[in-house]
Amino acid sequence: QVQLVESGGGLVQPGSSLRLSCAASRSSFSIVVMGWYRQAPGKQRELVAVIGSGGNANYAEPVKGRCTISRDNAKNTVYLQMNSLKPEDTAVYYCKVVIPIAGGNTDEFWGQGTQVTVSS
Repeated sequence: QVQLVESGGGLVQPGSSLRLSCAASRSSFSIVVMGWYRQAPGKQRELVAVIGSGGNANYAEPVKGRCTISRDNAKNTVYLQMNSLKPEDTAVYYCKVVIPIAGGNTDEFWGQGTQVTVSS
């Protein structure tokens, strides 16, 4: 089991920045992938950004150039720096991690979510 605790959400104006954090309850050295997803009201959960154990990152098109995902393995934490926020970024943001388990399989765990609201 991996517990994830997210923080950093809030209410901000368009054009502002936020940094989300997600702390894992186990060493992130053993975590294959750490990522951020979001779910807006009435919409499906969607990928925002993911980062692999080697630091390679991938971003969804709507956030490319505005968001940066990073991980600090010493702190077992993944971050999402979001700049130039838009009203359409409003959503609950969820952290997800993927860990290897027996048999060459993987398991995934989700955080409880943190609300990001972008509004003037």
